[in-house]
Amino acid sequence: MDAEKPLVDQSGRALGPRAVQTRERLLEATAELLSKRSVREIRVVEIARKVGTSPATFYQYFKDVEEAALRLAEQAAEEMPALAKLFDGTWQGKKAIETSRTIVAEFIRHWDEHRAVLLLRNLEADEGNRRFMRVRRNALTPILEQIAARIKEGQAAGQVTRDINAYAAAAALASILERLSAYHKELEHFGVTRDDLVETCARILLQTVTGKA
Repeated sequence: MDAEKPLVDQSGRALGPRAVQTRERLLEATAELLSKRSVREIRVVEIARKVGTSPATFYQYFKDVEEAALRLAEQAAEEMPALAKLFDGTWQGKKAIETSRTIVAEFIRHWDEHRAVLLLRNLEADEGNRRFMRVRRNALTPILEQIAARIKEGQAAGQVTRDINAYAAAAALASILERLSAYHKELEHFGVTRDDLVETCARILLQTVTGKA
């Protein structure tokens, strides 16, 4: 969501400090419920009850539960430009792997913090929900552009083959990161630790963008 744009209620009125606080508490309650059940199983009355308010108050800020979930997805997306800036670290010499590890570790942390909302975002987007498609696209675009830019730099330096399309490779890497970040706890069954995942993904990212492992 645009940081310059003031928050408003359903009637378009700007929110005061107390209203902003109430809205945030409603979103927190929604996020908690989403971690346990699907969005279609959650009722407005449940969210309101968790906050100690009425359904009427919820409807002052959100049309329905899906819209509250959409706002949560937008909030999560606000973290992505900062994550994308990590790509500005050095990609030369021994420090390159540290840059790659930091990016992967932060990407996994982002998913751990927002997992339920991000899973819902991707499911709705895959089913053709245009609002969630827009949020996913806006969230991932900074990452895709950074990966593609680093690949093109590697190609220009003769380190990365020109046989791959930079944006196709960036999309493939982003998909790998998303999938593994979403389900990394399941990999523990196979003895894969979080450190293992970070190191492996970091090496894959480094090799793709620089041609070096």
